[in-house]
Amino acid sequence: MKKQSYSNHKRSGLFFNGFFLSLIIITLIGSLINLNMALDRGGILYPSALLVATSILMLIMFHFLRTFSIRLQDRVIRSEENFRHYLITGKPLDSRIHIRQISSLRYAPDNELAELAKEAAERQLSPEEIKKLINRWRGDYHSI
Repeated sequence: MKKQSYSNHKRSGLFFNGFFLSLIIITLIGSLINLNMALDRGGILYPSALLVATSILMLIMFHFLRTFSIRLQDRVIRSEENFRHYLITGKPLDSRIHIRQISSLRYAPDNELAELAKEAAERQLSPEEIKKLINRWRGDYHSI
């Protein structure tokens, strides 16, 4: 795997986010067209309405599936980085540091973590500012 750096660390689940979401939206649009045609022709509305409801349900499920997995990933990152900071300094992370900052701190090597965490809490650095202050990048090859 290619060595990670600030310029290439961002990853996305293109297949999941792009392909599945596109299919759900296309299905919703098609089901709405089908419902409209059934209304215009005086046809049976139940199958068309059921298809629209199912499409909306799939869209809602997609949203919650993505939201819940991101929240879980954030909790894991918070725990890992809090534990790593505790091992290095003997203290937990400052409570003023929010999850977006903690997610950026995971790229800092052990010898830079304590100072960057302190600076992030005191100056309320943005995630991008934290990442740019890292001298030796520590890759995270498992998160998406």
